[in-house]
Amino acid sequence: MLVASLSHSVTSFIGNHGVYAVFLLMLIDAVFPAFSEAVMVYAGALAAAAFSGQHVTLFGDRIHSHFWGFVVMVAAGTLGYTAGSIGGWGIGAWGGRPLLERHGRLFHLGPEQLAKADAWFARRGDWAVLIGRLTPLVRSFVSLPAGALRQPLGRYTLLTFIGSTLWCIVFAGIGWGVGASYTRFNDAFRYVEILLALGIVAAAAWVVLRWWKKRTR
Repeated sequence: MLVASLSHSVTSFIGNHGVYAVFLLMLIDAVFPAFSEAVMVYAGALAAAAFSGQHVTLFGDRIHSHFWGFVVMVAAGTLGYTAGSIGGWGIGAWGGRPLLERHGRLFHLGPEQLAKADAWFARRGDWAVLIGRLTPLVRSFVSLPAGALRQPLGRYTLLTFIGSTLWCIVFAGIGWGVGASYTRFNDAFRYVEILLALGIVAAAAWVVLRWWKKRTR
């Protein structure tokens, strides 16, 4: 299955490149979904020394303390995600709403998703950023609309930092707690990923069906 293969590729990338892979993947996830849950779970397990021969290293030096390894992984995830979020905000602010209306589908933001983003920010204001960063799937679709809708960059960055810190701590903590049992946990977690993928496919099919019905009318 494609989802399981992508998940395996993500964890292999982290296993080979450690802190830098976590930073890069979380940076990407701020705009495009990049399995942030699996990224941080694996990062936490790596910090707990769950994998033989794999350790947390920073600037070429191995971090022997499991606790500080955990802190470094959380920091890498948080800083990467925050940096990517600022970049996404900048793209949204630069292109404005016309960019999203013309090319939003490239970022998985069709007209309906854009309308929902408008309503989301209208109802919740600044809190939309914090809540969005803590909501699976939604969290990757906050950056561009926030910039296009001119959410204040300072508050946006602070709330993103808080939300991404909590997200990284929780999922890295799961990986830390699972520890040496990560392989079994990862196998079980793939079923969740498969269900999410099926849900996304079903939602996409429903959107296409509605569009087709409107067109035939």
